[in-house]
Amino acid sequence: MSQTLSEFDAKAAESGNKATERFKESGKRASLDVPKERVSLLAREVLEAVYATIRKHKVTYAEYNALKDWLISVGEDGEWPLFLDVWVEHVVEEVATENRKGSKGTIEGPYYVPNSPEQPTPARLPRREDEPGTELTWKGQIRDLDGNGLPGKVEIWHADGAGFYSQYAPGLPEWNLRGTVLADENGNFEIQTMRPAPYQIPTDGACGKLIAAAGWHAWRPAHIHVKVSAPGHELITAQLYFPGDAHNDDDIASAVKPELILDPKPAADGKGEEMVYDFVLDPED
Repeated sequence: MSQTLSEFDAKAAESGNKATERFKESGKRASLDVPKERVSLLAREVLEAVYATIRKHKVTYAEYNALKDWLISVGEDGEWPLFLDVWVEHVVEEVATENRKGSKGTIEGPYYVPNSPEQPTPARLPRREDEPGTELTWKGQIRDLDGNGLPGKVEIWHADGAGFYSQYAPGLPEWNLRGTVLADENGNFEIQTMRPAPYQIPTDGACGKLIAAAGWHAWRPAHIHVKVSAPGHELITAQLYFPGDAHNDDDIASAVKPELILDPKPAADGKGEEMVYDFVLDPED
């Protein structure tokens, strides 16, 4: 008899391989024809930084071979998207959006899935009948830099009350706590969902080996992922965080920004929490 798996049976290699497959399917792979001079410049500077580290700290052959073994295991576990999105993406995002005048964004992370089901506002994200956690209603508006409402959309996804993402952990409905919400003609939207839990990034794979060897923690604070867009305006990718989380100040992914901290209040009807958070989009170049 086959065993029915639950989200608590999630394995790093399985979720890692799914993240790798999604990246390959995303159209981002080798999508930019980088001039040879640029490739040479960046590759040389990265390698020179590695050489400098080796010389400064007198890296041994045993340590070098341990690194080689670990790099191989990152690929075998499919965890390159996880590694890069946790430890590198926040700096790429910082540089890419440094001239933005509208709302702040942050990293996408490895668990985005495109083409989530669309709903007009007010929307209720797909969930299980017994979905654990606290009800959360989010009201907001999409605006331009002049304060005009924009009829855009909000793609939203987040972990559940146990810290797991649908499509990356077994036993969860395909689109659990994922959706695309269409704002009204004035950019207003309302989304009913559940408050997510903080979670540890997978620790039973290669990234977990690095965390254990370095004596780091693996925690991310609770957060809601969004992609907010409107015609003629730059898309914003962001994560929204909750006040008081123990890991807002030491997020392993270094993705928390003070502008992205929410302010939820007890709901007026006594059911869960409610919050207001708007997005201001820059015009496309």
